Amino acid sequence: MLFRSSLLHRLAALQTDSDPVFGSGLFPSYRIQPDWGGYRRADVNVFFTASIVFVLQQLREQLPPDGQVLVDQIRQRAQAAYPAFRNKDGLPTYNFWPTTPSRHFPNGRLFRRFDHFRIPDDIDDTAMVYLTSTPAPADARWLTGKLAQHANLAQAHGPIRNTFPAYRNLPAFSTWFGKHMPVDFDACAMSNMLFCLYAAKAPETAAMAASVTYLRDIVLSGQYKTHPFRCSPHYARTPLILYHLARLMATFPLPRLEVIRPRLIADILAELPYATNRIDRIMLRTSLYRLAPDIARHQTAPVELTGIEADFSSFHFFIAGLLTAYEHPLLSRFADRSFVQLRWQCDAHCLALILEYLLTGLQDDQNKN
Repeated sequence: MLFRSSLLHRLAALQTDSDPVFGSGLFPSYRIQPDWGGYRRADVNVFFTASIVFVLQQLREQLPPDGQVLVDQIRQRAQAAYPAFRNKDGLPTYNFWPTTPSRHFPNGRLFRRFDHFRIPDDIDDTAMVYLTSTPAPADARWLTGKLAQHANLAQAHGPIRNTFPAYRNLPAFSTWFGKHMPVDFDACAMSNMLFCLYAAKAPETAAMAASVTYLRDIVLSGQYKTHPFRCSPHYARTPLILYHLARLMATFPLPRLEVIRPRLIADILAELPYATNRIDRIMLRTSLYRLAPDIARHQTAPVELTGIEADFSSFHFFIAGLLTAYEHPLLSRFADRSFVQLRWQCDAHCLALILEYLLTGLQDDQNKN
């Protein structure tokens, strides 16, 4: 049995101190590609660390005093690592990989040698760092303008091409801040940035409203189930989109998204019987509790936690599609193939998701296992 207090201590023990590969303050993660002969590389990124701290922050008040102290220590150590991922010119946006100096595809043998594979800063990492640190008020105000500059229809190369025709004229958030990067819509990244802006009490902008519209419409149309890669190319799985939407809707009153609540609940119930990985099941049940706690308690079975570490190696939280950024129709046809996608795994993040499951109103599950 994974008890909550020991779970948090196990998670904290994974945060690096002075690791020769990962440095200090980060949680180790790995990029893998099973189709490439067992490709596996240690990946130095800010995303998993900031995402873990974000989950722990949300749970902090439900922990005993010693657990709260431990969460604060984890957060402080993570914040000390963030500057290495800040924009290379000092702007208040953040990159997935270190920028000072640049280390794209760290510990790789091929991609790291070419600037072509260097990625710009993005809304996902920026949102997670902002949510787990204390950005200056001026930075938060500046960010809304920066988002508008890179939103769909704002860039010189024209509207987004790799989405459904109905969304091509939405001035929604693009995933990337780079000037020369094609516009890219990702439902999970949008959800994280909206969470960031609502938490900062940012005034509503056209890009925020359009992003909410996108989230609503991909659910109402059912596209997030039939075409999850096109709706969220960097997460690419329906359970992950459900998780991000439920987290956003459970925290902020968003009348325009209330219309999708019944559909999300029904889809979670439909997904649960087919979710073979227990981390997926945990995320789905956490999401259901956030949207409909009575249904979660009484109409679904708890997840068996004994030996759940065996499921970590077959779970991935996000991907990188090596052809996703290309707008050529031929390349786009193959962008959703697993062979041209890298996956990221992080044991500490899996532990954080389990802890979240146990504390998000489902504490009685621990006693039922």
